[in-house]
Amino acid sequence: MDATTSGTPTIQYHNITDQTITAIVVATPLPTFQRQQRQCLGNSTPGEFPLSASPSIVLHVLTSCNLDPQDLAKLEATCSFFRQPANFAPDFALSLAELAAFDMCMKRAIFKPMTTEERQDLKQRCGGSWKLVLRYLLAGEACCRREKSQAIAGPGHSIAVTSKGDVYSFGSNSSGQLGHGTTEEEWRPKPIRTLQGIRIIQAAAGAGRTMLITDSGQVYAFGKDSFGEAEYGGQGSKTVIAPRLVESLKNIFVVQAAIGNFFTAVLSREGRVYTFSWGSDGKLGHHTDSNDMEPHPLLGALEDIPVVQIAAGYCYLLCLACQPSGMSVYSVGCGLGGKLGHGTRTDEKFPRLIEQFQTLNLQPMVISAGAWHAAVVGRDGRVCTWGWGRYGCLGHGNEECEAAPKVVDALTNVKAVHVATGDYTTFVVAEDGDVYSFGCGESASLGHNAVIDAEGNRHANVLNPELVTSLKQINERVVQISLTNSIYWNAHTFALTESGKLYAFGAGDKGQLGIELVANQTERVNPEQVDIDLG
Repeated sequence: MDATTSGTPTIQYHNITDQTITAIVVATPLPTFQRQQRQCLGNSTPGEFPLSASPSIVLHVLTSCNLDPQDLAKLEATCSFFRQPANFAPDFALSLAELAAFDMCMKRAIFKPMTTEERQDLKQRCGGSWKLVLRYLLAGEACCRREKSQAIAGPGHSIAVTSKGDVYSFGSNSSGQLGHGTTEEEWRPKPIRTLQGIRIIQAAAGAGRTMLITDSGQVYAFGKDSFGEAEYGGQGSKTVIAPRLVESLKNIFVVQAAIGNFFTAVLSREGRVYTFSWGSDGKLGHHTDSNDMEPHPLLGALEDIPVVQIAAGYCYLLCLACQPSGMSVYSVGCGLGGKLGHGTRTDEKFPRLIEQFQTLNLQPMVISAGAWHAAVVGRDGRVCTWGWGRYGCLGHGNEECEAAPKVVDALTNVKAVHVATGDYTTFVVAEDGDVYSFGCGESASLGHNAVIDAEGNRHANVLNPELVTSLKQINERVVQISLTNSIYWNAHTFALTESGKLYAFGAGDKGQLGIELVANQTERVNPEQVDIDLG
C-alpha cells in the first residue's frame, strides 16, 4: 500500500526503554536465507508493487473476499488509492471501495433485479453510500435467514422452508392454514404442491393463517382471510385453503412478514414497513377497520429510515433499523408490562426509538418479539430482555417486569448470535452452537427434563438461562430456534442445524411436531429429528 499518499502521519518513537533480551539457545544452527526482491512495474523502485498498477485486480480481490462494509471504509480512511475515483463502470466517479461494495450488493437476490432508479433511491435512503447499502442488505440476511432454510413453529401448525425454496407444512388445519386445499390435519411434513416452481425465501405463521414470501417479492397467504383477526372472538370466519396472492401487495416488493394477534406487518426491500388492520383508535398510526385488507405505511420516525427486520408480539411491533450511525430498535403498539422498552407502560401510536441501547453501548443485531416480552442480541454477543417477566422468561432470576432492556448477566460468558421468544419462553443460540433456554416450559417446550411432583404437577419454570443439554447431545451446531408465540396454544419448539436437520420437541397434539405420537402422548420432552431435509 502506498503509505506516502495516505495522509497517515509519520510514527514517532519516544521514551522506549531499553530491555534485556533473553538469549534463546538453539540446538542446531538455523539455515541462512537469501533476501529476494519483488518484481517492479514501470519506473517503480525495485521491491515495490504499487496498487495503482492494476486496480482491476485489486477490485476483484476486494469483491471476492466479501469484506465487511466497515473494512472497506477503513481502507478508504487509511489510503487515498481506495478513495480516489477508480474510473470504472457503472460510475466512473466511484472509489474502489464503493465499487467493491456495489459489486457485492449485486450478488444479493433482492438487489440485483432493482432498476437503476430503485438502486439510487435505496442508496440515498441508506445514507448515500454503497457501503451502507451493503451493510443494510447483510444485516437483513443475518437476522432473518433470508434465502436460507428455516422452520416456523406457529400456533398449532408448522412451516418448513428448504434452502431451495420448497415449502412443507403440517399440524392443525382447521382454517386451511396448511395450504393443501383441505382442512384436514397433517402429522407429517407435506409439500405445498401448488407452489412447485415458486421459490419461497421467508415464512410467517399466525393463529390460523400463514404467509409466504417469494424471491420476487410476492406474498401468498392462506388460512383465515383476515390480517387482523385474533384466534378467538374475531370477525367473520372466511377461510382460504390454498395459497393465494395478496393482490394489495402486488406493487410492493416484500422481503419479510410478521403476524401479531390483531395485525400483520410486512417489510419491503427498501426497508419500509406496512401494516394491516388494528388501526382502531390509531394504534398503529392509522384509523382503519379491523378487517381492512389494504397495507398502510408505518408513519412517524421510520418513514425515512430503512428497517432490516420486523418482529410482532401479541399487540406490539419491533423494528430493527439501519442508520449511518449504527443499528437501532423502534417499538410501537401496546405498552402493557413494559414490553415497548421505553421505561414506561404507556402505549405508542407511532414508532419510538428505544434509547436504552445507547446507554448500554450495545449495537442491536437481532430482535425477537414474544407475546409479552422481547429480546435483542448485540453485535458483541450480549443479550437484553425486557417486558413481562412471568415464569422467569427474561432470564434475570426472578419474575419481575422490566420496562427497559436489561442485559442478561447469567449469559455474560456466552457470545450469542440468535434469540427467539415465545409465550413467556426464551431461547438463546451461542456462536459455538450451544443453546440456552428459560421461562415457562409447561409443554416441555424448553427442552429440559422437568421434575414432576407426587401430585403430578410439572415444575417447569426456569428463572435463569440453562444449557439445553438434550440439544448438545445431537452433536450438530444449531443455527436457528423457532418456538410458538401465542397465548392460545401449548408451545412447541424447532431447532435447525447447520446441515439442515430439523429437531422438534414440546406440544404435538395436532401434529405440529411433524412426528407421530403414540398412545396418549401429547408432547415430546426430548428433541426428535423430523423426517425432512432442509439443507
